[in-house]
Amino acid sequence: MVKNKKAILVVSFGTSYENSLKDCIESTENFIKESFKEYDVKRAFTSYMIINKILKRDNIKINNPVEALEELKNEGYEEVIVQPLHIMFGEEYEKIEKAVSKFKREFKVLKLGKPLLFKNEDYKIATEALKTQLPKLNKEDAIILMGHGTEHPANAAYFQFDYYLREHINPNMYLCSVESDPSIESVIPKLNKSGIKKVLLMPFMLVAGDHANNDMAGEDEDSWKSILEKEGFKVELYLKGLGANKEFQKIYRDHIKEEMCQ
Repeated sequence: MVKNKKAILVVSFGTSYENSLKDCIESTENFIKESFKEYDVKRAFTSYMIINKILKRDNIKINNPVEALEELKNEGYEEVIVQPLHIMFGEEYEKIEKAVSKFKREFKVLKLGKPLLFKNEDYKIATEALKTQLPKLNKEDAIILMGHGTEHPANAAYFQFDYYLREHINPNMYLCSVESDPSIESVIPKLNKSGIKKVLLMPFMLVAGDHANNDMAGEDEDSWKSILEKEGFKVELYLKGLGANKEFQKIYRDHIKEEMCQ
């Protein structure tokens, strides 16, 4: 008797930074492969810009979610779990939802996993995972995480996680976003009021890609590093995405397990 063909489609925004692709996305995919050996693990990106950039630069074709599901259907897969590596329910997650909805009748089983932050409990779990990559802070030290940010209502997730950081890790920890609120400028008065001298910048993103390397850590005058240095703070950098942290990989694995149990 032929066994059902089963696959896990791991979907991320993507990155064109080869080191981050390997350290954050590929390592998470490999962890999922080891965790679910009876499933084939496939890749898709939601960013058309990154898909096109890699195709042009490397002549490597990476599927978007619709293309990936079409390919799985044509290859005879009957059970598919789609697991996004996105942080929250934003515009990119909605792309995946639409793709899954389109293929709902094409598979015996087609399930969509949750992003990193969904239930209230997820904020606590993500906070504990984050602790494993944080240094010990002196009273004159602060950490600012860089989130992506969005005009989507899901941006509220950043405010909730920002609150969690100070409640459960350290009162001198902040989450700001590069494309929305809370902004880096809004935190500077709080740093001054707390007597902060040194700030560690760290991406709260799956990968340390363009935003982390340029908007956060770049030498341009409008980078977060430059803004803080101009205000008199000593700035240190942590340039690894969440996908490089095994504890965050475990969270995505557990979200897949939740779908399998439903």
